[in-house]
Amino acid sequence: MRDSIAALVIAGFFLYSCSPRTAIQKELIATEKKQKSHTGFILFDPRAQKSLLEYHSDKYFTPASNTKILTFYTALEILGDSIPALKYSVRNDSLFFQGLGDPSFLYSNVKGNDRVFNFLKEQPYKLFFSSSNFKTDRFGPGWPWDDYNYAFSPERSPFPMFGNCMKLFVRNNDVSTIPRYFSSNVVKGDSLQKARAERELDSDRVTFFPGKKLISSQKWEIPFRYSDDLLVELLSDTLSKSVEVYEEGRMINSRIVYSVPADSLYKVMMQESDNLIAEQLLLMCAGVVSDTLKPEIAIRYMKKNFLSNLSDKISWVDGSGLSRYNLATPRSLVDLWRRIQTKIPKERLFNVLAVGGKSGTLTNWYKADIPYVYAKTGTLTNNHNLSGFIVTRSGKILIFSFMNNNFMASVSEVREAMQRILIIIRDRY
Repeated sequence: MRDSIAALVIAGFFLYSCSPRTAIQKELIATEKKQKSHTGFILFDPRAQKSLLEYHSDKYFTPASNTKILTFYTALEILGDSIPALKYSVRNDSLFFQGLGDPSFLYSNVKGNDRVFNFLKEQPYKLFFSSSNFKTDRFGPGWPWDDYNYAFSPERSPFPMFGNCMKLFVRNNDVSTIPRYFSSNVVKGDSLQKARAERELDSDRVTFFPGKKLISSQKWEIPFRYSDDLLVELLSDTLSKSVEVYEEGRMINSRIVYSVPADSLYKVMMQESDNLIAEQLLLMCAGVVSDTLKPEIAIRYMKKNFLSNLSDKISWVDGSGLSRYNLATPRSLVDLWRRIQTKIPKERLFNVLAVGGKSGTLTNWYKADIPYVYAKTGTLTNNHNLSGFIVTRSGKILIFSFMNNNFMASVSEVREAMQRILIIIRDRY
């Protein structure tokens, strides 16, 4: 034990006795060799406009939720300060409306989101909903189909409600749901070793398996299977007024209702890595440039108008990063952060991002008395990435992208190696 501690002390002394660049390179090489993984890293000084260190920065990696950086940049370029929620027109005694992809409606993760609810609730007209502007699949290309039962994989839709998920609450093996509409869809299954809840693939029927032990309190969040008919039933039940589906898509003299400040969505997406918000933001951006909710439209628009001169070409297919088809290089992600940095002030940007030791997906990592990491995580099985900003003790604000793919080690072990390197940067640059 003493020998191990002594070895660590000696290794630490060696790393700090050489230049920070050399120390980081040695750490990267040793970590990649130990984990038998693929690692890419770049550290960039935006003030000096130069890279300070690069390691496989031009290689392609699966970015996972670092894809949300692309979505964030897209929304900054296309959407305004407020989120467009629905488009409507009034004819005689009827109000016809279409969803514009806004995910905030009755979504508990987003605060101050009652404006659209009140708008629909207070209308004296008959309400008719159309989804004719929604032209995409419920799941993105390359999404694992068997994740449909998990809260991180809700379906895309034109007018999300409740985050497109139902919540199941179990108390003493009695089950209740939010919204209550789904309570009749829940049935009890056989007792298993461990309690679980499972929705059928193509319906909203949920089986609750109570487990061998009596559960005093437990909850699950499960995506529901979207359809227009389900949406109008949920709206009718929630608004306590009739809502019907209509097929006609064209609206004359339409107006737009806005819901929440854009940063209300950006903050949840970037700090909590909310996949629904990311997917819906990309749909909304497509709707702004084309009147059609289809993510490929927004992606093509961005590639043509804003991303044609990225450091490296990217493979980009969804808004959240759930797809394994996405590919990016560390230096292309740093390139994105450089562009974002020029669009919004530092205070606003850092307020949106997860903060090491303080908020979001970084709450339990990179802890310090004075926060030094402001970034976006990206995690899939065998992949973990982190890209964003590091504030050094000398006062510099540097941009970095740290990508790790195809490892068999635990994510904690990977994070520990990343943390050692980011501490060297904080202390020695």
